[in-house]
Amino acid sequence: IEETSLWTTAHTLTCNCLSGVNVNSVCVSAGLCGCCWALRPRYKRLVDNIFPEDPEDGLVKANMEKLTFFALSAPEKLDRIAAYLSERLTRELNRHRYGYVCIAMEAMEQLLLACHCQSINLLVESFLSTLRLLLEADKPHLHILATSSFVKFANIEEDTPSYHRSYDFFVSRFSEMCHSEHEDLDIQNKIRVSGIRGLQGVVRKTVDDELQVNIWEPRHMEQIVPALLVNLQQHTHTSRPGAQLLSESPAEQTEVCFRELLSRAAYGHITNAIRPVLMHLDSHSLWEGRSFAVQCFQIIMYSIQSQHSHLVIQQLLGHLDANSKSPASVRAGIVEVLSEAAVIEATGSVGPTVLEVFNTLLRQLRQSVDYQLTGYYDNTGKRETTSAEEKTLQDGVIKTIGSFANTLPIYQRSEVMLFIMGKIPVPGIYPCVCLRLEGSRMIQVMLLKSLLQVSERYESCNLLTALPSSFLEPLLSFTLMEDPEIRLLVLSILTSLIDRRHNAARLTAASVMFDVSVLELKEDRCSRQDNLFIRKNAQRLYRHVYLTCKEESSGRGHYQALVTLLAVLSVELANEEVVVDLIRLVLALQELALSPHECLSVFNRCGVHAVCAAFLNLLSQLGPPPPFHLHITQVIEHRQGNAPHLLPKDVFCDEPRLPQGELMVDETFLFVQSKICEALTGSSYSAHTERFNTPYTPQLTDEDRLSKRKSIGDVISLQIDMDPQYCPDTQQVHTEQITFETLKNAIEDRGGVEEEERRRRMQVVERFQTAPFEEIAAHCGARTSLLQSKLDQVFDLIIRPPPSPSGHSPPRSTPLYGIKFPDLCVY
Repeated sequence: IEETSLWTTAHTLTCNCLSGVNVNSVCVSAGLCGCCWALRPRYKRLVDNIFPEDPEDGLVKANMEKLTFFALSAPEKLDRIAAYLSERLTRELNRHRYGYVCIAMEAMEQLLLACHCQSINLLVESFLSTLRLLLEADKPHLHILATSSFVKFANIEEDTPSYHRSYDFFVSRFSEMCHSEHEDLDIQNKIRVSGIRGLQGVVRKTVDDELQVNIWEPRHMEQIVPALLVNLQQHTHTSRPGAQLLSESPAEQTEVCFRELLSRAAYGHITNAIRPVLMHLDSHSLWEGRSFAVQCFQIIMYSIQSQHSHLVIQQLLGHLDANSKSPASVRAGIVEVLSEAAVIEATGSVGPTVLEVFNTLLRQLRQSVDYQLTGYYDNTGKRETTSAEEKTLQDGVIKTIGSFANTLPIYQRSEVMLFIMGKIPVPGIYPCVCLRLEGSRMIQVMLLKSLLQVSERYESCNLLTALPSSFLEPLLSFTLMEDPEIRLLVLSILTSLIDRRHNAARLTAASVMFDVSVLELKEDRCSRQDNLFIRKNAQRLYRHVYLTCKEESSGRGHYQALVTLLAVLSVELANEEVVVDLIRLVLALQELALSPHECLSVFNRCGVHAVCAAFLNLLSQLGPPPPFHLHITQVIEHRQGNAPHLLPKDVFCDEPRLPQGELMVDETFLFVQSKICEALTGSSYSAHTERFNTPYTPQLTDEDRLSKRKSIGDVISLQIDMDPQYCPDTQQVHTEQITFETLKNAIEDRGGVEEEERRRRMQVVERFQTAPFEEIAAHCGARTSLLQSKLDQVFDLIIRPPPSPSGHSPPRSTPLYGIKFPDLCVY
């Protein structure tokens, strides 16, 4: 029956064709378009013609050219062509005829490449829906095929915008492919590489088009970034030295994609791109390994635009604060990443909040000290930590502070040094936030180490700006501390700041009999600013050098640091006046080592003598006349023959060779002031040789109030005369008429009494240094009472009423200064 009806219909059509009847209308009405291939629309016939009988033969290129020509000639048919191609691909996919599926995808790709003008939007919707079908299939080779087609599409530059596309599915699917765990390792790598390339294509297609989906949204970045880091992480863990990686490895493709993603990030997108990185490192405990975290942020810092690098630093600092109660290994890993990022960022800028960077790092130091003292890194006392872990963290923070400081200009480094100095707990000036004395000492040591890191690379041509009084005074106060490590750090900081020509490295390891010409010291004439600095601060520097030599706890490092500091001073700030003052200081140190009243050990006395010999030997070769050098050389030769323990070679060694019993020093082993003065006579130094007549004595100032060993009474009373004759136990009340002669005698210059006043003042200072606290407190209270009584006597004299005619004045019940006058009283 069906065959009869078919032949009847065909006969009818043939007759209609011969009679001029419209065949298409008949075909449509009869529903025979699918049965008669010759009667199908032309675009369908062109599409069908590109498929060969055997799929292994591939796309029929001649017919494909006809289809392409037809599409370009009739662009309004593009949407129908794409829809029919998608229909054919879906049918072949359902029939598992994957050869024809590949041919259909190839045809769609060629149409996309040929029609990439204004009509491309007619193809894209069907193209993307076809890719979704392939990606949803369970065949890996179809996933790879779809990804390859998408990448080709992503590389096409479109002229017309599109308002209705969505790439959310592709982001999630490509990210899932990056996590593939296929049992076959080769197939797994191919799937992962395809997923990475797919994500790269999504980024290229969307990042520059504002009308497309915003790929920088957190929901997309939280899928893309972890998918990339997983592959980068596996490469880090599996790679071995000397291993050759294939060019198609997921790790290499991941790095390329990650760099491209970050290089396209604008200012407002950096945060969304970095936050998933931090989350991934946290969730997989990758901070502790350090190597992957450092590698990851090296890629980030080298890839982003340099003007945005400070945003990465801020993200890391905020993350460090957020992990303040994490294990020390995690905090140390973040700090190490910060240090590496700061080195890479040296060409950029740390950002507007420079001091906030250092404030965060110093806060981490203080917290680490608290954790080290308590043994726990949380407030509940359940999570234990060790001193070794916290020490590693502290060293990392100090190194990071130095790395950050080196990226700053000179003027900002000065601000940073002042900022760090303000954070150091100093008794009497800056409050100590740590309740334990040991914690306060540890904070002082670490902050001074941080200051040393900043100062080591600080280069300034003006010492007045490098060492202002607001910085120099508290720094020098630490030379009065009992802790020897703190004093040594201060000497190192001073040397690094004054040593602008980097001579300290040459002078540190020099022996006593070295030749200055061999050292190749860099010398320059002292500038006007340097002269102002040394005139303002010379006595202060000399005083602290002198007091450091008096410390019994000073060791080999202290004496070597003192030699280096004095040598740097003589090289950097040398003029006739400075040289004479330095010689006076050395002679005073020699007397200090000989004094029986000082509680110094044999090693300390030998160390001071060695400092004097080493420095004078250097100084004699820097400009003073030959007789001076001759005298110094003779004394050193005498010591070498009979008293080598007075020279650095025998003292500044691992096993000092010291004499047994008391130290006896012959006069031939000493530097003689009269001979030095005579040697300098007749030279440019002769104008200042008269200063040798006054032996150097350190001037004790108010800086003692910063010392840990001084009481708070020093802050108030160092300048007050406390002679016992002015503090009688019984006070005699007497009245005296104030006249012109009285005032004149009170303000006149007493001339010869000045020396006596200076002597008594020195006695007062010595009393405050040696007397018990109770005695000093009682002394101050008596002085206060005496002052109040004197004020009462002055008031009585001023407000004394005029004498009455009867010869005596009636007593006043209320003193005049105690009367409360009405508000409207007119005086």
